[in-house]
Amino acid sequence: MFSHIIGTGSALPKQVITNKDISIQIGLSENEIEKKTGIVTRHWVSPGETTVTLAIDATKAALQSANLSPGEIDLIVVSTSSPDMFFPSVACLVQKELSCGTVPAFDINASCTGFLYALTIGDQFLKRGKVKNALIIASEVKSVYLNRKNLQTVSLFGDGAGAVVLSNIPDVEKRKSGPGLMIRSIQIFSGGPGEQLITLPAGGSRCPLTPDTIRKELHLMQMNGTRLFRLAINKIDEAISRLLEENRITLDEIDLFLFHQANARILEAVLKRKKIPQVKHHMTIQQFGNTSSSSLPIALNDAIKSGRIKQGALISLCAFGGGFTWGTALLEMT
Repeated sequence: MFSHIIGTGSALPKQVITNKDISIQIGLSENEIEKKTGIVTRHWVSPGETTVTLAIDATKAALQSANLSPGEIDLIVVSTSSPDMFFPSVACLVQKELSCGTVPAFDINASCTGFLYALTIGDQFLKRGKVKNALIIASEVKSVYLNRKNLQTVSLFGDGAGAVVLSNIPDVEKRKSGPGLMIRSIQIFSGGPGEQLITLPAGGSRCPLTPDTIRKELHLMQMNGTRLFRLAINKIDEAISRLLEENRITLDEIDLFLFHQANARILEAVLKRKKIPQVKHHMTIQQFGNTSSSSLPIALNDAIKSGRIKQGALISLCAFGGGFTWGTALLEMT
């Protein structure tokens, strides 16, 4: 039995932040920021917009795409490293707002690889016959954790949410929404050596928030961009090779690659190393920036809406993030 993605949706904050808006703060021109990151605009939340509100909007779009009601959802898994609060979870708040019933709902945190981790959980529930329809959401608000004077983070990160509806109905004819994306395989990994490359030091039990930690800016994101760059390229290279081996296919057989939209330079380096043609790559980082774990479902939704994914196409999803975590998935449009 294979799980199928039968609906996708995404949501972005209303406020658009241009390179001009941040150029003075970090001492770089608009063109220099674009050259270093590949980003032209990103979205940041305004008052009233949160990780939960974005998740709800993305979910509504995904449910509409799947032609399902909230009452038909049997499981909710949310990937986020920037929840509204420690508890209750984003998933429970989404469940309450949409009146999904007393179904299991919980959050997971695997940083920017979180969507693939959440997708794995939903896929396993469906394959074991525990649920029929699962809602997989990735929602992130990183703008509130940014040091507005730090080039490495403030120019990169945006806020947003993406959601997909998973179904275990194998017969395309019986699906309300028609054809979907079959999950052929998912591989997820983690490794300790990269644990300090991107962190949010203060706010947890190890280092609670105090006036002193705030003065030292430990409540803001910290990143070693140079080391992260090298590690990300190596791990994605290895992961793609393992995906090809597991599915017994060649690189040429994959029709479209969707990568975590971290930084245009990382994406270009991966394409060059793996000799992937630009025409087989769908990139959204120019408009949305790095939206952490939500970047993959946002990119997937964007690729579908823009007609990039055709019947019978093979799509590779690839992500990496803090932890250090990474992973891949292979989808087929049925």
